[in-house]
Amino acid sequence: MMQISKILERALAGKELTEAEGVALLRSQSQAEIAEIRAVADALRQQQAGETVTYVVNRNINFTNICEQHCSFCAFRRDKDEEGAYWLELDQILEKTADAVRVGATEICMQGGLNPEAKRNGRSLDFYVQLILAIKEKFPELHLHTFSPQEVQFIAREDGLTYAYVIAALRDAGVGSLPGTAAEVLDDSVRRVICPEKINSATWLEIIETAHEQGLSTTSTMLSGHIETPEQQIHHLGQLRSLQKRSLSVGGGAITEFILLPFVGQDAPKPLRNRVGRDQPVLADCLLLMAVARIFLGNWIANHQPSWVKLGLNGATEALTWGCNDIGGTLMEEHITSMAGAQGGTCQSVEDLQGAIASLNRPFAQRDTLYRLIGEAEPRAVQEVM
Repeated sequence: MMQISKILERALAGKELTEAEGVALLRSQSQAEIAEIRAVADALRQQQAGETVTYVVNRNINFTNICEQHCSFCAFRRDKDEEGAYWLELDQILEKTADAVRVGATEICMQGGLNPEAKRNGRSLDFYVQLILAIKEKFPELHLHTFSPQEVQFIAREDGLTYAYVIAALRDAGVGSLPGTAAEVLDDSVRRVICPEKINSATWLEIIETAHEQGLSTTSTMLSGHIETPEQQIHHLGQLRSLQKRSLSVGGGAITEFILLPFVGQDAPKPLRNRVGRDQPVLADCLLLMAVARIFLGNWIANHQPSWVKLGLNGATEALTWGCNDIGGTLMEEHITSMAGAQGGTCQSVEDLQGAIASLNRPFAQRDTLYRLIGEAEPRAVQEVM
């Protein structure tokens, strides 16, 4: 049996942990061991990201919930003729964007359902490109953090294009980075249960790596707390770590942050909700996983963020003492998680986020999407590996 203290000593010495060591940390049950894991994660956070807790002023726009897929954790999607289905027209999206800019937003995060009718000139890509061009024409300084790997694959499939072509076209239109959502758990035996229509693990990794090759940075995520095992959680982190190594070795884009997205089952479809057996995330499990993610990913991914939408602001603040260094964004609105029954709310003011950070006696700073502090020129997303 692996000694937790020995594993943590290796991590503090800058050694890269094996997946077996990561699993051993996740399977720790004694309060003394968990306290030690928390302390090491917090120490590594200080070494790798510093004392300052960052946040971004952004707005989340989910432009449609009409979707061809039926993920078992999703309470957001609708068929086009179903009650509650919606589609935002361009003027509505521009109005929401203008509202965000008026309150100081530097980023729009935009994702939506997979609607085969989203086309211009008979092409899906033209719809997405024209949407980006319209926003950038009115707000050229705004960073557009848009379209997940699933959306990239959808566009490529609909139009018979390569992933590289789609990503390059979106980049040239004005997309600044890609959200690393749709990752769920990078294990196909899990995906066949929770999202059988979604891209597989290899495709998600391929599209993220292709985005990096095209010069776009991305985020990375994990949907946790449903049917996955500790072994599958750590293997997911291992694939992110390996991908980041490859991307950094060739230059271009890279993963800027890791975000844990705990499963919220309150209003999710019944089969998975009943199988999981709870409506809300277990905070203790989330905190341990975030701490282990910090320890396991090491210097390769320096920024870690909790989800205040899923954990509540108090839970997200607690995560800042378990290895996280960023508290996320203001969002201004959020539909995907809130429609699943999350109790964390859909909007935070800058003052809310600053107050949460200050309650820990930690300094705070506004950042942009690529982790450049507002007013500074150099990004803090990827630090030199020790």
